[in-house]
Amino acid sequence: MTAEHVLTPTAYRGRWVALTALLLGEAMNLLDATVVQVAAPRIHAGLGGSVSDIPWFTTAYTLPFAVLLITGGRLGDIAGRKRLFVIGVIGFMVASVACAAAPTVGLLLAFRVVQGAAAAVIVPQTIGLIKAMFAGPEMSRALGTIGPVTGLAAVCGPVLGGVLTHADLFGSSWRAAFLVNVPVSLVVLALSPRLMENRAPERPTLDVTGTVLAMAGVGLVVYPLVGAGPTAVSGWHWAALAAGSCLIVVFAVHQRAVAAGGRSPLVEPSLFTHRGFPAALVTSMSFFAVTNGVMTVVVLQLQLGLGADVLTAGLTLAPWSLGLAVASWVAGACLVTRHGHRVMTLGLAVLLVGALGAVAVYHAADPHRYPAPLLLALGVVGLGAGLFAPAFFTLALRPLRPQEIGSAAGLLNAVQQLGATLGVAVLGSVYLRSAGDGGAPAALHAVQAAVWAGVALVVAALATSRMMTRTP
Repeated sequence: MTAEHVLTPTAYRGRWVALTALLLGEAMNLLDATVVQVAAPRIHAGLGGSVSDIPWFTTAYTLPFAVLLITGGRLGDIAGRKRLFVIGVIGFMVASVACAAAPTVGLLLAFRVVQGAAAAVIVPQTIGLIKAMFAGPEMSRALGTIGPVTGLAAVCGPVLGGVLTHADLFGSSWRAAFLVNVPVSLVVLALSPRLMENRAPERPTLDVTGTVLAMAGVGLVVYPLVGAGPTAVSGWHWAALAAGSCLIVVFAVHQRAVAAGGRSPLVEPSLFTHRGFPAALVTSMSFFAVTNGVMTVVVLQLQLGLGADVLTAGLTLAPWSLGLAVASWVAGACLVTRHGHRVMTLGLAVLLVGALGAVAVYHAADPHRYPAPLLLALGVVGLGAGLFAPAFFTLALRPLRPQEIGSAAGLLNAVQQLGATLGVAVLGSVYLRSAGDGGAPAALHAVQAAVWAGVALVVAALATSRMMTRTP
């Protein structure tokens, strides 16, 4: 039955209003991570604690977001996508208020975890609800709005984080970065009655064991890297990394057993029979680790190393955001259809040039002065990122069977968030450990080391992306 037959005339006329609710909900969740990245040093200054807590302000959100995304999609299939979407928005709004009111670092991190879990409930419902409300060419147009909106969220996040925190509205300082979610959530909830309820025609089972294994495995891998850095991993860190790796292997075996038993696994094992899909996962993780990690260390260097204010940090990322927006639009509108996977390779090459340019700028910079040439290097990084993303997702999903698309999209989104988590954890920790208490010169050396680590990740992404383009 098509969407036109299901919807009443009134509901049909309001379908674009309902789409607005979905897009605002998705953008709000993706915006939150980048807004807080810029505000993180100010949060640390306000709440105190160890400087190693700074990466956790982002990681505590993106980690549960990553590992619960697929489970959130399954819950929508079982209990109803509209219901889960509304519950997620309410949970996200309440957690945002709690974050803004948090008096200590520990409570803030706990509420950030709740925020990330709520985001993992909201985001997976979007595509299913769009497919339920639209049909034919209108469905294609509706689905086509997701990319620009999420891209706009990525573009606006750093600048918005700087502006909100710097404005210090009513003495709110960094707390405004969380309170901005409240009016957006209220608008989404006001529009949500326009959504139609929808669930999977054949309800899948919820793989609780798989969810626990994935959460425990990924958590044990990520936790030792946040604050410690890969060069300062102690005995217990190695033990945690080994245990997490073993649990991830157990998770993979469990998924095959679940699928063989005719139940619904979190991850469809058949995805890994496609030669390029595992390479796509590694490429995605490396790419998002670079972009989020480098963004974090640029902000840390400006605020902790140079003592710049949060508005300066946000505006410094504006060329990156502008380059991302322009290149993403050009790539999606014409380049990908004409040149295919070559656009992905071009994007990574441009990203590599931008990252190397940033290293050169920092190498020549005065430790006590704002490095103006950095703006050009960050603009080039943004151009590379914008060229890469549309071509990558088109190529990653192209060889898959229709019944695999949903699982693949959920897994790619989860890996994207996991890559962002690892990037902030590893590059942020490299910077913080190298900077120490050595003042501006040590901070400048530290950001060079962190960006060099980003360069290595871009080279890795270039290597694995080549595997995506090879035919069996």
